Amino acid sequence: MTKPEATARAGEDTPSPAQDLKTAMAGFVTDFKHFTTDIQTKMQEQDDRMTKLDRKSMTFGARPALASNASEQAPHQKAFEAYLRSGDDDALRGLELEGKSLSSAVAADGGYLVDPQTSAFVQSTLASTASIRAIANVVNVEATSYDVLIDHTEMGAGWATENDPTAETGTPQIERITIGLHELSALPKASQRLLDDSAFNIDEWLAGRIADKFARSEAAAFVNGNGVDKPRGFLTVPQVDNDVWVWGNIGYVVTGAEGSFDGADALIDLVYALGAAYRANGTFVMNSKTAGAVRRLKDNDGRFLWSDGLVAGEPARLLGYPVLIAEDMPDIASDATAIAFGDFGTGYTVAERPDLRVLRDPFSAKPHVLFYATKRVGGAVSDFGAIKLLKFGLS
Repeated sequence: MTKPEATARAGEDTPSPAQDLKTAMAGFVTDFKHFTTDIQTKMQEQDDRMTKLDRKSMTFGARPALASNASEQAPHQKAFEAYLRSGDDDALRGLELEGKSLSSAVAADGGYLVDPQTSAFVQSTLASTASIRAIANVVNVEATSYDVLIDHTEMGAGWATENDPTAETGTPQIERITIGLHELSALPKASQRLLDDSAFNIDEWLAGRIADKFARSEAAAFVNGNGVDKPRGFLTVPQVDNDVWVWGNIGYVVTGAEGSFDGADALIDLVYALGAAYRANGTFVMNSKTAGAVRRLKDNDGRFLWSDGLVAGEPARLLGYPVLIAEDMPDIASDATAIAFGDFGTGYTVAERPDLRVLRDPFSAKPHVLFYATKRVGGAVSDFGAIKLLKFGLS
């Protein structure tokens, strides 16, 4: 008896069981690899999320407070407000501050440093005021005075030959200019009922009052201060004709007319009376009334000498140099030095202590509360050759 055999039709391949098994296993392995890859990706994403969550939980306490609960995260501000409102200094005495917040905590006389937010507001307001401070050299000191060392003499030099001995030359001399720090004070007041009003922003009010008082007082002193218990202004330094100028004085040029301009040539003479080393950083300084008169001046071709800034915040320019409007400069009058031109970053130095002090006095002006604020600042001419003046006169 013969076994029946299955014969394939012509043109057809019949796969064997081994081949079927091999194909099925290959498909299973491929699917399993895709499955494991998906599992690993999801586990990695889960691990990344857990890591980020751990980091957030570890640094949560160090994150800055939102605006809605900033007062809860600023204990120094709450303590300072409590002191201003009621005179309660217990919170200030028990407050632990980092070194970056205040330079010291409590003074023996009961005065406290203003909290960092308020002090920063005052500083920014002073810097933006139309004052000589904006173009002068401003330094922070921790002493009662600041010394500027000036070398205004020439060191000797000479030509030498190969065989002849070299002769001794002159030695430069260094001069010391001492700028004393003086106390600038403000004494604003408010009623106790106003302080008790919880909607009243005591920090903003106090900073605004102090900033306004300090800005106007120091701006006037930097121009006209006599140096007695206040900074010495550059207009109080002895003035001489620029043709005979010597160190210790400020040179001036004249307009050639009593109390007015005799053409625009005087402004050009003023610019070139300043040395070339200072002229590159030169700035005109005058008040608004004088600026109004200068704006009408034209050159021989009918072009205005004055040009306004092309973009917001850029100062106006006169003969290509920036103009600072300082209202404490004198008006145009006979023999008045109403316009100054110079490199004030070199020629005038403002020295100040960085701290601002506030003392609360609820007794002297009942039912009002006085806030005695003090700041120490000084100023003086530090280079007499860096500033020149325009005098509205004949000589």
